[in-house]
Amino acid sequence: MTEQTETLIKQEEQAPESVYHIDSASEAIDSNSWMTSYSDLFYNDSDNYWEPPISPTGLADVARANSYHGSLLIARANYVAGRFQQGGAIRRRHVQAFCRDYFTFGHAGFLKIRDGFKRVVRLHPLPGMYLRKRKNGDFIILERDNQQREYRKDDVIFLPQYDPQQQIYGLPDYLGSIQSSLLNKDATLFRRRYYKNGAHMGFIFYATDPSLSEADEEMMKETIASSKGVGNFRSMFVNIPNGKEKGIQLIPVGDIATKDEFERIKNITAQDILVGHRFPVGKAGIIPQGTTSLGDPIKIGSEYAKDEIIPVCELIMDEVNSDPEIPRSLKLEFDKTMAVNTG
Repeated sequence: MTEQTETLIKQEEQAPESVYHIDSASEAIDSNSWMTSYSDLFYNDSDNYWEPPISPTGLADVARANSYHGSLLIARANYVAGRFQQGGAIRRRHVQAFCRDYFTFGHAGFLKIRDGFKRVVRLHPLPGMYLRKRKNGDFIILERDNQQREYRKDDVIFLPQYDPQQQIYGLPDYLGSIQSSLLNKDATLFRRRYYKNGAHMGFIFYATDPSLSEADEEMMKETIASSKGVGNFRSMFVNIPNGKEKGIQLIPVGDIATKDEFERIKNITAQDILVGHRFPVGKAGIIPQGTTSLGDPIKIGSEYAKDEIIPVCELIMDEVNSDPEIPRSLKLEFDKTMAVNTG
């Protein structure tokens, strides 16, 4: 292995995430717009690479938006990596990292590590979040301080998910459920603020007593302002001298009756997220609506392996093993049997 190659792989394995540079020209992940809409890709001439159609930073952030989406990304990667047997002179955690990128960003890449004779001796996963492609087919990794680490196209095995609108990068298959992921997050945050509010603030303090002194008014305003009630819930003090009927009224703004709406939103968005990942509800630990059981886990696992896990294993094997520079000793092998391990 050449000294330059050793330096590159050492940097790749040891460099913290903070060394990477984030670009912002891609379509942002924003709940106020449909972020999956784009007409073409933008070529960044100043930095010399194609901008991804959707912000990888946004996709990584959405993975932490709720308890379903991120867990499904990890589960899908684990199921594929768990079937890895040998090849590439890599460990299972490297395959898992490759799969996490593949499912999260819609593409992933292996770097070919060469010896002094230019022979490929092992593979190493490249960070998909910072991987960019140039017009000539070469790849770069974005680093801190606008630095770039360059790789020739012959040194990278790149596996994208197919996108009919462009063939530069891949796009993840769950994009249709992103809005549900964000709505699930928003509902949780709203409900959390409701409980933090204390369920005793979040109202209009309405007074009509003309004998209420200015000092009493200020005291009430300060008391209300210092009470719990941040975020979604605010409280208001209003004094109308010589008002009619009751001297003081409490008019609640928040209502515990929103519980039913909260649960409905959570349930519907959870189903949407599972559908977006084509993930069976039984394997997610959720009882399907209209039934009382999770179903047969062995049958569900076997069908899911046949329809989703094994095809991805075959895609990875085909992309790596068909590369003419990959020797027989480095060809990847995955367990493609239909049996589900119940031990």
